Amino acid sequence: MLTSLKQLLARIVDYAGIFPPAQLSLPEAINIYDRAHASPHCWMLDRFVLPATLLPEFIKLLPSEDASSSQPWSLSVIVSGNWRSELEQIYQATKRDYKPSIQISALEVAPLSPVEIQSIRLEIPAEVDTFFEIPFNVDLEPYLDILHQIGAGAKLRTGGITSNAFPDSTQLGQRILSLAKARIPFKATAGLHHALRGHCLTHALNETSTTMHGFLNVAIASAFAYQQAVTLDEVVAILEESSIDSFQLSDIEIGWHEFSLPILAIEHSRQQFFRSFGSCSFEEPIHELYDLKLL
Repeated sequence: MLTSLKQLLARIVDYAGIFPPAQLSLPEAINIYDRAHASPHCWMLDRFVLPATLLPEFIKLLPSEDASSSQPWSLSVIVSGNWRSELEQIYQATKRDYKPSIQISALEVAPLSPVEIQSIRLEIPAEVDTFFEIPFNVDLEPYLDILHQIGAGAKLRTGGITSNAFPDSTQLGQRILSLAKARIPFKATAGLHHALRGHCLTHALNETSTTMHGFLNVAIASAFAYQQAVTLDEVVAILEESSIDSFQLSDIEIGWHEFSLPILAIEHSRQQFFRSFGSCSFEEPIHELYDLKLL
């Protein structure tokens, strides 16, 4: 794989196998995540995503220490609006059953008001990355102010199981540009099943066709936005590219039209801005990259 693409996609997938549309059982998801860590493509994998309410069950299901389990379990725990009791639940579970192979490295918090975000942040250890979900139908400015103050990140929902869960390219591009300008990191969740933007079926019971964003589009657009070299129209255009031939790929850079992303810019974006995306499948992104002959 090209060095530039490997830098762009390193540890980009947070595995969320228990969430729709996969909706695996917790034991199934644990097994898949463990196997993925031993696969040749483990460099793309980062955290295991689960709700706070399932943390005690997760700890009980972990392989024993003398089993052939592979890597440390880096967790991204989702906290709902009932955050006070769930944070206490996390604290009690890790205090009682803590194993060195478990690390709660991130929290993903359901949509809250800016005032509530200020309150909950005081309860979270500073070393834990925290991403607060910001809906697309709210005024972003108060959220930018509070996230900047407390040094937290944003979470953007890029899809779901129904067509109305997908933001359009302009909505997503505006959010990415605003976060880049404010130097606030973000992660994405849902809907990024494909490498490139395309027309696909949703996974609702009455499957309908919709246009889904591509994880390569989002990662490349985010890196250009963080570089602060592109306009909103250009970010939207990158998000809407549906052919890999639209990008100029080499070991040392990724190009689009007259713009280029050298390795260092890609590295900065991934470390400091677009941190990851949640996916209920780890294999699907891999297969997409194979289909594009990028792996």
